[in-house]
Amino acid sequence: MRIQEIGSAIRAARAGRGLTQAALAADAGLSRTTLNQLENGVFPDIGVKKVQNVLDLLGLDLSVVSAPKKRGPDFIRMACTSANVRYRETLTEDELVHALLSGKVPHNRRPHLRGLLEEAPQTVLKGLVEQVGKWTKPGKVEQNMLKLAETLHVSERVTGWLTTA
Repeated sequence: MRIQEIGSAIRAARAGRGLTQAALAADAGLSRTTLNQLENGVFPDIGVKKVQNVLDLLGLDLSVVSAPKKRGPDFIRMACTSANVRYRETLTEDELVHALLSGKVPHNRRPHLRGLLEEAPQTVLKGLVEQVGKWTKPGKVEQNMLKLAETLHVSERVTGWLTTA
């Protein structure tokens, strides 16, 4: 389970209880900004105790379970592999997910993302959007990928399939 999945579950439980981010954050001893970043999966680093406190307030539990043996394709891993082919330093899965959730290019990863958006098969990019899109509001990942494509001046190939998808 990724932190983005936890954030998505927190958002759903909070909304289901009719709580605002401000109210839940105050009860958990966090700032509203921190809770917002946690829900959106873009918090750079948060302690387990802080997450557990939020989960406790929502009546949720954090547990470790064995991963299912049969999984679908991991488009995040495939995209990182594709992005890292020509580079010694690697674009990590967390950096890629953060970029897709925030619309911001990670430091020193412009070439990686440009190569990914220009050269990766559309099936990998579409799968990536679908996989990461499960953890945020509908359309947000597509919007952020367009933002990244514009920032990186990539080919029309990427913006073409995104605007028609």
